[in-house]
Amino acid sequence: MKRGRLRVLLGAAPGVGKTYTMLEEGARLRDEGRDVVVAVVETHERKATAAVLKDLEIIPRKETEHRGISLAEMDLDAVIARRPDVALVDELAHTNAPGSQNDKRWQDVEALLDAGINVMSTVNVQHIESLSDVVEQITGAPQRETVPDTILRAADQIEVVDLAPQALRDRLAEGNVYPAVRIDAALSNYFRLGNLTALRELTLLWLADEVDSALKSYRNEHGIDSKWEARERVVVALTGGPEGETLIKRGARIAARSTGGDLIAVHVTSQDGLADTHPGALSAQRALAEKLGGTYHQVIGNDIPRSLVEFAKASNATQLVIGVSRRSRLVAALTGPGIGATVVRESGPIDVHIVTHAAAGGRFALPRISGALTLRRRIIGFIVALAAGPLITWLLVSFRTNDTITSDVLAFQLLVVVVALIGGIWPALFAALLSGLTLDFFFVEPVYTVTIAKPAHILALALYILNAVLVSYVVDQAARRSRVAVRAAAESELLATIAGSVLRGQDALEALITRTRESFKLNSVRVVGADDVLFESGIVKDDDRLTVLPVGERGTLELRGPNLPASERRLLSVIAAQIDAALEHNALVKTAGEIEPLAQADRMRSALLAAVGHDLRRPLTAATAAVTGLRSTDVTWSVSDRDELLATAQESLETLADLVTNLLDVSRVQAGALAVTTAPLLVEDVILEAIDELGLGPADVELGIAEDLPEVLADHGLLQRVLVNLLENARRYSEPGEPVRISASTFAGSVEVRVTDTGPGVPQDRREDIFVPFQRLGDTDNSTGLGLGLALSKGFVEGMGGTLQADDTPGGGLTMVISLPVIKDRVLT
Repeated sequence: MKRGRLRVLLGAAPGVGKTYTMLEEGARLRDEGRDVVVAVVETHERKATAAVLKDLEIIPRKETEHRGISLAEMDLDAVIARRPDVALVDELAHTNAPGSQNDKRWQDVEALLDAGINVMSTVNVQHIESLSDVVEQITGAPQRETVPDTILRAADQIEVVDLAPQALRDRLAEGNVYPAVRIDAALSNYFRLGNLTALRELTLLWLADEVDSALKSYRNEHGIDSKWEARERVVVALTGGPEGETLIKRGARIAARSTGGDLIAVHVTSQDGLADTHPGALSAQRALAEKLGGTYHQVIGNDIPRSLVEFAKASNATQLVIGVSRRSRLVAALTGPGIGATVVRESGPIDVHIVTHAAAGGRFALPRISGALTLRRRIIGFIVALAAGPLITWLLVSFRTNDTITSDVLAFQLLVVVVALIGGIWPALFAALLSGLTLDFFFVEPVYTVTIAKPAHILALALYILNAVLVSYVVDQAARRSRVAVRAAAESELLATIAGSVLRGQDALEALITRTRESFKLNSVRVVGADDVLFESGIVKDDDRLTVLPVGERGTLELRGPNLPASERRLLSVIAAQIDAALEHNALVKTAGEIEPLAQADRMRSALLAAVGHDLRRPLTAATAAVTGLRSTDVTWSVSDRDELLATAQESLETLADLVTNLLDVSRVQAGALAVTTAPLLVEDVILEAIDELGLGPADVELGIAEDLPEVLADHGLLQRVLVNLLENARRYSEPGEPVRISASTFAGSVEVRVTDTGPGVPQDRREDIFVPFQRLGDTDNSTGLGLGLALSKGFVEGMGGTLQADDTPGGGLTMVISLPVIKDRVLT
């Protein structure tokens, strides 16, 4: 019997529309003449889902008794007996009731497929076995029902039913996913915007990996080894040398330019295992590659370039990153093209990036200006004169006749010019004298003697040497000017970099010091102020020479390393001026930072005085008037009048006491001197005490406290004050007749207390303003206090190690969320 085909609809979270889409697709297939039945579907009381379901044929469920409870599960035997073309099976990860034919619903689906029945099913990303722990880290909710990855990867078709996170939250808030009593908790926990975004990304990445696996299988089956640029795959070749870190970071940047790009680090080792590598460096580079989200591989092959290219092609790589060869030019000339040239030739359509690094030539450094050519070139010039002179003499003597004297002279003249071009004036003079003596001894009559018979020969020898001097002088001047030009360009680059660092306002001092140390090849550079070291880069060595330069009036610049010539001290004076400017900039920034808190405190005091001017005047005036009236001898007060005046005075003084207490508390919070005494407690006890303090009844407050809440570490008195303040605010702004809701639940290692109202709410861009002292959003009559309540509440909660945040109430309003950490490893008794 031909096995049925499995089609899976994958979603990032409940409510994205998997079941609805499955039923719609079932209805479409039925309209096309296919035999479609509903084996099992969970509507979760969603009206839209139920409306689509009623038009499809439904196989009755099988009732199972478990501990006196009747449970309805899919009737597997009935579906197989019905033998439809397509069976719709919801919730692939579902666990069947005890006593069922199979433990898991995906096992039932396997049985349907074996019976030749095509199946369409649904699953959420949190139920994929390999991702369940990742989902738990994201949402804080453990997953008990999972589907093995092999079942899903064996599916003939997997489709993502996608919905934007905010659209899903809107659907949830409108009551289209869960009943009204579960909406608030769902929005606050599993269905947070960040959670949904992460789950959506996880879903798409898992499906992308599945598509990638299918692509590899297809390429292997059809023998395709050319690259298909479905996405960027960057292979970084590691040799075990110090350049590996640079190459990995460059490869990571290239991969990051393409969303979903892969970073693959590979090291090719020879079959004999005797490669010149550094295991410690490779281990560190492997850790770096994995830290940057890449993978590390090691392959064996004697032909390193070919093995590297073959690995890149097998990985379907689009980019290959290798380092510049660390071989010297002489070694490269003797041994032929290196790995880089071979890789470029063999890579075919793969783009090859050859990256320079410190080991290939060191960092940027200013070239030294010398009086002539380098010592190396002068030595080579002498060697060429000594080696080529005897060789030319032997050749010319072998073919010497009376008519070859002119060509003999020109041959030696050419030797002098070549030596001058290579080594400059001194090797050229040496070659000229040596060749002149050789000409006189071997080619000028009488031969084999060093004699000058004619005065014209002296003139010829002098002209011969003069030619060598002139040529060598031209070469020497060209080399000098070339070095000066290179030096000037390097100085300009250095100064431009330094100026740019200062103008950009970045960490200019660090850039200046680091660049100076690299440019002048110093071991250590530091800026010393009046009392201490302001900045230091490098390591001091015992044999370093110390050079000290003044940095304005702020300190000195200490340079340790080789002795610096006067030409470089000129440039260093410019750098010292830039360092002085950077120090001044840092000082100004520091001063501005010190002034800002003072300015903020000044603004706070101004606001405080403005608020106190009104809010304290009212109770003071009322209390003064009441006491003055009671002491008046001109009026005879009745007992009821005296009681009323006393009550007025008492109420006013209590208001004053509350205001002063709040002012003192907010001062302590802002000064970081809030006294907090924490102890283990149950939040439900504090919630009930806050309700009692306000005298609220069942008609005023709706409770939603989860069972078995763990203890938290908090200050009982401060937490009660916070809850009283939040409840008062919620009652003030709720719609008339609407009760305030207060709930408590656990989430991600914390206990969350949520105080919810159904009022006008607070715009998203003003959420942070409500926690600022002396802010009363929407109030203009100054009759609702100093605006310290939420500022104090936030300070109290943070002082206890928790957080206080504002969130939307589904359907309108504001929800204040208190989050307090759970006491871990504590056994409740």
